[in-house]
Amino acid sequence: MAKKTIIREMRGIPYFLLVEYLEEMGATEVEEGVLEAKDWTVKLERMEPYRIASISVGQTRVIVHIEEAAEEAFIAKFSMKTFRAGG
Repeated sequence: MAKKTIIREMRGIPYFLLVEYLEEMGATEVEEGVLEAKDWTVKLERMEPYRIASISVGQTRVIVHIEEAAEEAFIAKFSMKTFRAGG
């Protein structure tokens, strides 16, 4: 099977919450910031906070190594978990 790498920078979702979401999706944290599931592995990298004037928002780089056949289902599930409504 072919593997694919997806890289996203997530803002405003705490690191610990991303870990929790990935565990809810079936992953196990095998070392700090590395979570593995059957068809994918995710590495979370803490980044410097994103700053706009005096506002600071945490951000995390999410690197996903995934079997192409599992990509659509992963993206749909992860997107639902990380969706935030704005005003």
